[in-house]
Amino acid sequence: MHPLPDFVVAFGDAIRAAGLGSPKIQADGQIHRFRGPEDKPGHPNSWYVLHPDSPPAGAFGNWRTGEKTNWCARPGGQLSDAERRLLKANIAAARAAHDRTKLRNQQAAAERARKLWAYATPADPRHPYLVAKEIGPHGLRQNTNDRLLVPVTAGDELVSLQFIAPDGVKRFLTNGRTAGCFYQLPAARLPAPILIGEGLATVATLVEVTGAPGVVAFNAGNLKSVAEAFRRRHPDAEIIIAGDNDALTPGNPGATLARAAARAVGAKLLLPDFAAFDRPASDWNDYVRLTRARTRAAPANQTTRQEEREIRHD
Repeated sequence: MHPLPDFVVAFGDAIRAAGLGSPKIQADGQIHRFRGPEDKPGHPNSWYVLHPDSPPAGAFGNWRTGEKTNWCARPGGQLSDAERRLLKANIAAARAAHDRTKLRNQQAAAERARKLWAYATPADPRHPYLVAKEIGPHGLRQNTNDRLLVPVTAGDELVSLQFIAPDGVKRFLTNGRTAGCFYQLPAARLPAPILIGEGLATVATLVEVTGAPGVVAFNAGNLKSVAEAFRRRHPDAEIIIAGDNDALTPGNPGATLARAAARAVGAKLLLPDFAAFDRPASDWNDYVRLTRARTRAAPANQTTRQEEREIRHD
């Protein structure tokens, strides 16, 4: 194995020092995404680009946080004005090429999603995941590998799929678009309010309990853009962000990002409170199932019945 050039090692050291992790560096002038320490599995928001020109220079950052750092191999890390303009132009060109490739990949993924959806059959209500979560199929489909197919839509267009295995493991279609996309559950019994939450189980549970329309945003970081899309669609509608309460995760990203989404569109915020339960939990599906389990264990306990009624009237 050939040793890495000194400037590649130094660039990697700079990324690590910034707390973004240790990606494998390619000095090819292209933008590379990678998963940083704060990125969730399947959501690599960190990036870098390194040009091997003289002097070698590049940049790195995180698209979710907006962090960006320019880097130069010259002692002191200083670029002349001309070199700085060249680096900026190179990064812009690399980003444009990256975006073109990304768009082509997303278009191919959307076509594959439409084919997979067409060949799938309506989800079996007895699917192990639906049974475990105590929810109905809500328009989902199922493939021959017993994976549930959750539509990922941009407006009314199917652009990707989320797959849920019988054991609950989730993944998205490779190269499929998710940012700003959602799944609106069909056949709501009431016209309002619009409930927006992270995962399928959370939203399906609240739709079944309340009868209100429900929208799956797929992850906490997507809540704000999905909420904004529905505010544009329904400017006068009442919107409720049903966030997760990730109290055991540093920074409680579920509650933090749900609160930001609610604030951005003037929505109400609904967070589950697990203080009355003695086991770890985070979302509204957890809350309702724990409440039901306690009710079944103590049929005479009127408090637990009241808790589930409160969700209906919140």
